[in-house]
Amino acid sequence: MHFEVAFTLLLMLGGAWARYLGKEIGALSQLQHGVRGELFAVDSRTLYLHDFHYDGAGPAAYFFVGTSKAPSSSGVRLRDERGGSNPLRAYRGEGITLSLPDGHTLRDLRWFSVWCDEYAVNFGSVNIPSGLEYPRPARLGALRGVHGVRSEPVLAVDAQTLLVPNFSYDGEAPDAKFWVGRGENPSPQGIRIPDENGKEEPLRKYDNKTIVLTLPGELTVFDIGHFGVWCEAFTVDFGHIVLPRAALANVPPSLKMLGVSPQSKLNCEVLLDELAFEVRWAVAGDSIVLQLVAKLEDGDYMSFGISGHPARSQMVGGDVAVVHINQTTLRGCAEDYYLDAKSQCAGDHGSCPDERLAENTNSVRLLNAALVNGYSIVTYQRPLRAVDRLDLPVLTNSSQPVIWAIGPLNGENEVSYHHHYTKGDKFIEFGRPPVWNCPMPDSEEEHRRDHEEAQNNPRPPPPLQKNEHQVTAIRPRPVPTPKPVPKVVPWEIPGIQCYEPPDGVFYAQMGPTGGKQGYSAITGHVGWGIAWYINGLLVPEVTLVRGRKYTFVVEGGSDPAQPARYHPFYITNDPVGGYYHKSDEEKKGVEIYAGVRRTRTGELIPTGVGRLCNWTPDASGPEADDFPSFGAYQRSLTLVCEEGSPGVVTWTPDRNTPDTVYYQCFTHRHLGWKIRVVDECDLAEGEGEESRLMESVVLPDMFSEESAQ
Repeated sequence: MHFEVAFTLLLMLGGAWARYLGKEIGALSQLQHGVRGELFAVDSRTLYLHDFHYDGAGPAAYFFVGTSKAPSSSGVRLRDERGGSNPLRAYRGEGITLSLPDGHTLRDLRWFSVWCDEYAVNFGSVNIPSGLEYPRPARLGALRGVHGVRSEPVLAVDAQTLLVPNFSYDGEAPDAKFWVGRGENPSPQGIRIPDENGKEEPLRKYDNKTIVLTLPGELTVFDIGHFGVWCEAFTVDFGHIVLPRAALANVPPSLKMLGVSPQSKLNCEVLLDELAFEVRWAVAGDSIVLQLVAKLEDGDYMSFGISGHPARSQMVGGDVAVVHINQTTLRGCAEDYYLDAKSQCAGDHGSCPDERLAENTNSVRLLNAALVNGYSIVTYQRPLRAVDRLDLPVLTNSSQPVIWAIGPLNGENEVSYHHHYTKGDKFIEFGRPPVWNCPMPDSEEEHRRDHEEAQNNPRPPPPLQKNEHQVTAIRPRPVPTPKPVPKVVPWEIPGIQCYEPPDGVFYAQMGPTGGKQGYSAITGHVGWGIAWYINGLLVPEVTLVRGRKYTFVVEGGSDPAQPARYHPFYITNDPVGGYYHKSDEEKKGVEIYAGVRRTRTGELIPTGVGRLCNWTPDASGPEADDFPSFGAYQRSLTLVCEEGSPGVVTWTPDRNTPDTVYYQCFTHRHLGWKIRVVDECDLAEGEGEESRLMESVVLPDMFSEESAQ
């Protein structure tokens, strides 16, 4: 499959044994020259030979597969693990990966053999069962959640790789990460997963982007129960999918689990050493997947393609792909160009995108773009044959001249004069066996040394157990504290005084954080989009009197299956909140005064649970930052309530209650604010306060009985 080839182009691997090597086919019969080993199916076209031994003394031994009843010379010869076609060397307990030739899959084959081609002798073989259920990628669920999180069904490409097609996220939360963990529901006990660029920074905005994610270290899909997007600092699930074990039982092992470096699978050639400009490629059926890598300045492009002359490197008449990455937005671009002349595109002449010259002629498809350690890495796909008059074919049966260039983009994001380009003739044989003629990254060099040392000093790997996967420990990091926000003058939001309201009833509902002058400016903490509204006010400071009974009518959501819409209300001495997701160490010293009950087993169950009511902004109205005051902003909000009943929390602060406590959300951090507790209320201080409050804020239907039903 094409996406598997594209994924392979992006892998950065180390070497580590794991128990899972794919679908076990069986042990080779031990007939001649010390042949022995165990054969596994990795996917439909890949075999893994574990602990393979052969003395190398046969005159013309090769790996063979065939469709006849028994091994014979009618079979098909395989290239060795290095892509070579010479007779087999000696092997002493090695693990090797072999690819079937184009046009063959395990579904068609009956046997695998170490076959002596000169004397037609089987040195050792294994039968391939009819109807073998070879490993294949597993189709999982689609992401759906808050902050615009969505995707098409996620694919487990192999045991360490997730493909997320058409992923979207609005990028507005402060600390969203790709997240995995045990069990079906996300929690702080999970771990973050690096993004498609290998970074663990908060996620940027995505708009229908297909991305490939690699599980870190030796973590595999067998170790986790869910995958999604999680706001780490605020312990909020933005959307996740469950990874059912049954669906994952037969996914392919990753190359890393097999100890295979991508250099054994890919071709690579250096085009310009001073900018580390490389082209990597793999032929995939009737198309070719290419990856261009270079250290570019922002605003530069790199191009590569087929020469306009069949016998030498010539720009005019050439067919190239022009690729670049916007280093600010990290968006990649790959376009098909026809080089009519050595000039910028003007009308229908010059170096022009094919689409400028004729409709539906862009034969280049962007697969992935990433900026890693200052290197632009763009992966794209194109057909081998010429599909329109502006294309040239890619030959796989002979070498052909190629051209390349690096230069700045013009104001229309099209190529301008290049400052680096092909000098002399450059030929590439695209159909050759994989050869890596590029510098090896440091991590790969270390892996190669480790591999050679292991070959010189072999140690037996852990014993294999059929259908059993090695479990890797998940070690969560401490929940980070949100970064302090820049100082901005907050909206003036009047506090709720000790004499307000007269009946001591408060309505706790959800609403937006109110832009730069709202929650973050008031509290000094970054918000993730919602916060508590008390009696229609955004996180007001509330003053209560000891010995007086208060009632909080809670409308923050009641369905724990929708974590982003479930906000149990509680009162605590903790300025952070989110007690449910705290570690045992974090819970030390935390007191809860109202909003929970304790079961016989000691578990705390939230009681401040009710239907969800949201103060909702007008989608077509101004942004929150455009309002001069909270009163003006609040008048633009509409209270929208779901069906159901509210929850009720009653509380009477006493002489043991601290002077400052907090109303918070039991499941999420940093949604509430302060409660001041006093011994008595000085009514003289409150003269005129109630009228000022009502002038600044409109409270439509807030205290009506309908709102409390």
